[in-house]
Amino acid sequence: MKQVKQTDLDFEIGFYEGLLEKRHDFLQNLIMLGELYTRKGLYQKGLEIDKKLAKMRPEDPVILYNLACSYSLLSQIDHSFAALKLAVQCGYDEIDHLEQDEDLNNLKQDPRFPAYLAQIKSPNLKNSLSPQ
Repeated sequence: MKQVKQTDLDFEIGFYEGLLEKRHDFLQNLIMLGELYTRKGLYQKGLEIDKKLAKMRPEDPVILYNLACSYSLLSQIDHSFAALKLAVQCGYDEIDHLEQDEDLNNLKQDPRFPAYLAQIKSPNLKNSLSPQ
């Protein structure tokens, strides 16, 4: 069964890569391709897609959150923190998802993470969020 899923992922990746050759800036295609790369474990390729998306939509909280996840998966913790902070500043508020998201496991191991999580959960501090 797992082999079938990998084959399906390979097929989907090939399909979206083909579309990307025709339209380099097709937003939905890039989003899907980035997600597929990550699901397949191709984290560096996923990061490259997420960086391109962040340039296209620099204030999109979900795109910035996904960028933070990609950086975390590659253990680029400082970049992950910066992207996560920007995502929250731009309106990302799915804190329960953030806490459960395994893509952020490397980031969560950083000693700065618990204090930042407490900060974004605190209604009194939400308006004072600033990038560091």
